[in-house]
Amino acid sequence: MNVRGRKVVVTGGTGFIGSALVQALVQKGAIVRCFDNDSRGSKRRLSDIAASIEFVEGDIRNAEAVATALVGADCVCHLAYINGTEFFYSKPDLVLEVAVKGMMNVLDGCIRQGVRDLVLASSSEVYQTPPHVPTDETAPLVVPDPLNPRYSYGGGKILCELLALNYGRKHFDRVVIFRPHNVYGPDMGNEHVIPQLVRRVCELAKTGGLELPIQGTGEETRAFVFIDDLVAGLLRVIEQGEHLAIYHIGTDREIAIAELARKIGRCLGREIVVRPGALQPGSTPRRCPDISKLRRLGYEPRVSIDDGLSATVRWYAAQAKETSR
Repeated sequence: MNVRGRKVVVTGGTGFIGSALVQALVQKGAIVRCFDNDSRGSKRRLSDIAASIEFVEGDIRNAEAVATALVGADCVCHLAYINGTEFFYSKPDLVLEVAVKGMMNVLDGCIRQGVRDLVLASSSEVYQTPPHVPTDETAPLVVPDPLNPRYSYGGGKILCELLALNYGRKHFDRVVIFRPHNVYGPDMGNEHVIPQLVRRVCELAKTGGLELPIQGTGEETRAFVFIDDLVAGLLRVIEQGEHLAIYHIGTDREIAIAELARKIGRCLGREIVVRPGALQPGSTPRRCPDISKLRRLGYEPRVSIDDGLSATVRWYAAQAKETSR
């Protein structure tokens, strides 16, 4: 689907990924309607294009509000969700409520309004601890322990995928799913590992300390993808993704968390020493996507971890300086 001239509704459009997607769609000539209640996002992220988009304020759990927001849409990109690891543990009921009610409301709203094209944001958390790394889209989806509130997030995403795919067979011309992998960048929110590490290194700088406590041994790995690369891959999915297909979006360049912390320290002019600590139950020791499927659509991540971290750390360090005044 060429998005130029098409009306695209983005739920969760003031969030970190959602707002970046809205910006990119506008640049490509789409007619964009953003649906959000700013519970975790912010219209500030879209202030420079406010005159170029339609903003509808509403709660994804409100079926009538969702259906109204979908009037006249050619495509819906459903990103409204609650992320941030700390919320998986502190508000698992809310995470699941937004997941399930939101997905059903979007599906019912699309059917009611005749929208036949749906793009769904999922997550690497659906396969949790992968059977192989790099991990492709065929990895089994699992909830290892239903008693661990962490899996409220991954479990909700699994439900969303199942609902979208199975409704998609009957009611849609195209349903396509993308799974972002450890996206980062300026203004990503404060509940993620990179901004948390930046804040703690800034605090160390005030005291002259060098030792940074972290969760786990530090040898745990992730493959972090800069927001610009994520959006470039997502546009490929929106325009070229096949019906009932799933695409991993990320980078296949792994980095250990201890090395990530040291790089953040160097961005702030400090050579820190990492002190290992306890890992939260359910944390994954290693994660890196296989992006071969997306590469076949022409995708290639371009921003190095050093360049992406430099921009991200500068943004968060400036925020820390502002709040300390």
